[in-house]
Amino acid sequence: MQVSNPNNVKIYNLSAGKSLPEWLTDRKKRKLQQTDTDIQRRIELIQDFEMPCVSNCVKVSKDKNYICATGTYKPRIRCYDVHQMSMKFERGLDAEVVKFIFLSDDYSKLLFLQDDRYIEFHTQFGRHHRTRIPKFGRDLSYHQTSCDAYFVGVSPEIYRFNLERGQFGSPLTTDATEVLCCEFNPQHYLFACGTKEGTVECWDPRDRTRAGVLDTATSKYVENLEVGSVPEITSLKFRDGLTMGLGTSTGHVLLYDIRSNKPFLTKDHMYDLPIRDITFHEPLDLVLSMDSKIVKLWDRNSGKPYTSIEPGPDLNNLCLVPESGLIFIANEAPKILTYYIPSLGTAPKWCAFLDNLTEELEESSTQTVYDDYKFITRKELEELGLSHLIGSNLLRSYMHGFFVDIRLYRKAKSIADPFAYEEYRKDQVRKKIEEDRTNRVKTSKLPSKAGVNPLKDDRFKLMFENPDFQIDTMSEEYRLLNPVMARLEQSKQKDKEKVIEKFEQIQEEWEGRGSSESSSSSSDDDEEPEKPTRPQQSQVRSKKKPEKSAVSKTSRPKFFEMKEGEQLKNLKDNKKKQMKRTLAERLSEEAEKSTYSSIGNKEMTFKLQKSYTEKAKAQELRDHKAERRKLGRSANAITREIKAKPKFWMGKRVQ
Repeated sequence: MQVSNPNNVKIYNLSAGKSLPEWLTDRKKRKLQQTDTDIQRRIELIQDFEMPCVSNCVKVSKDKNYICATGTYKPRIRCYDVHQMSMKFERGLDAEVVKFIFLSDDYSKLLFLQDDRYIEFHTQFGRHHRTRIPKFGRDLSYHQTSCDAYFVGVSPEIYRFNLERGQFGSPLTTDATEVLCCEFNPQHYLFACGTKEGTVECWDPRDRTRAGVLDTATSKYVENLEVGSVPEITSLKFRDGLTMGLGTSTGHVLLYDIRSNKPFLTKDHMYDLPIRDITFHEPLDLVLSMDSKIVKLWDRNSGKPYTSIEPGPDLNNLCLVPESGLIFIANEAPKILTYYIPSLGTAPKWCAFLDNLTEELEESSTQTVYDDYKFITRKELEELGLSHLIGSNLLRSYMHGFFVDIRLYRKAKSIADPFAYEEYRKDQVRKKIEEDRTNRVKTSKLPSKAGVNPLKDDRFKLMFENPDFQIDTMSEEYRLLNPVMARLEQSKQKDKEKVIEKFEQIQEEWEGRGSSESSSSSSDDDEEPEKPTRPQQSQVRSKKKPEKSAVSKTSRPKFFEMKEGEQLKNLKDNKKKQMKRTLAERLSEEAEKSTYSSIGNKEMTFKLQKSYTEKAKAQELRDHKAERRKLGRSANAITREIKAKPKFWMGKRVQ
């Protein structure tokens, strides 16, 4: 929702903000509503209050409970229920709607004037009747007393269609070439129509005679405003039984008392665009006049401007909700513009929350001094090199600084600091990276304990000094809690004892052999040995070889490298036996026994055995197969008997 304050009058644009496309999924729409701030701040007063491309007309029903709007593309009408704040139904049409009116208090009876010369009567269920008028229509009006619908267009004739009889009546003939607008007076039902020649012809519907002609082209306002062409009457509106407002193609609004041929007030829009719609606001005695660019609100008696609305897209039709400050505007854009002006009146009952909302905004709003000016201090002014402008019209002193035009400020900023954009860009990138980093998982830093001895730390000192913290592996509680570790310790102790015994035996053998050799060698040490010749050496070697082998077999032990998990008992025999066995036998044997690693961890593998029931079923199956083999007999004998010899006829085999 946007708030503007032209002429110190608050205007709330309820249709401002981003619109979500229809082809988006509900999931994406919900996601955008959660993330996009512009979508979150918007106020969708009526759901889907828009057209695919352009809206042509918008009107409120007489009972103020329904809003109907027409638009393109494709031509259609949409009806909205104000109590549900959503669309009630939508109908497709064959051609674009020029104007339409409510024939009943609600939406159940509608009359459409289309741009292909057809008029359509719609009821609650849909189109009731469709007929054609002789010329292209521009406007229509309804006389409720006689049930006659009047149509004007590109013709001097005013066509009448009686809804009770369902037939056309004799047309009313004017002096103009074209009639652009028409309306019945709500009090005495005087019919007035505006022509292309700038005249207003009034007719009495009771006897179908012309009551009078008002020529605006000959009035003095045309000469005073120096209008170059004859003004056409493009819009017409009655306020009460005597006051009539006329809009011209030159952008002027004329207010007449129907008893006089001179306007008592003339208002210029200053845009030179045709006036498309005129509405009267009775409580404040204001006039709302609209051309394709702007909607102006001004005083009916003095012409003093009250406020104005300038949306941006071209405007087509204006609708003021009676007895309220809510305004709908059909325009050349998909959205039907919705404005709320609290000073015109309170919000309708079906959207009474707008009053509370606007009051909260007024309380929380901060005063913005200027939008097109930048406030800078004297120091910033010197940095920009604009201190010589002090005292000129380009600077406006305010408190401790100055207001300068934003365009001048940006130009001076770019000259004084040409790399400001690059710094701004780097700052934004850095902020974006920091935001992404904050989404990561944060880890709290722990104090480093590298190189700290826990024995010297007072927090852990008692754990190593107090005997109550020591683990007693021989206790019964330890064995119950850790049976596997207890068995592992026992097996390791047994293996250790076996290794010690084995090495003690080897040591004793080596000690006995060493004493005998030492005595013999000591006697021969005194005499120097003679160097033997080569043949003698060879004889000695041949004699010594069997002795070495004998010694190695009897007294010198052999050591084998014990692999991880290999038992110490009968290593030599077990290794030979294992080498002779097949791979399957060795794998099955290793799977059935428990092995121990050199590290101290126990690795246990188990071979699952079948249960008693599984064994019984397997045995029963084997017995059944054996019994079938005994009782069964081969079918070879039967097939031999059945098989007959082939027969031959005329030298050919016959089956």
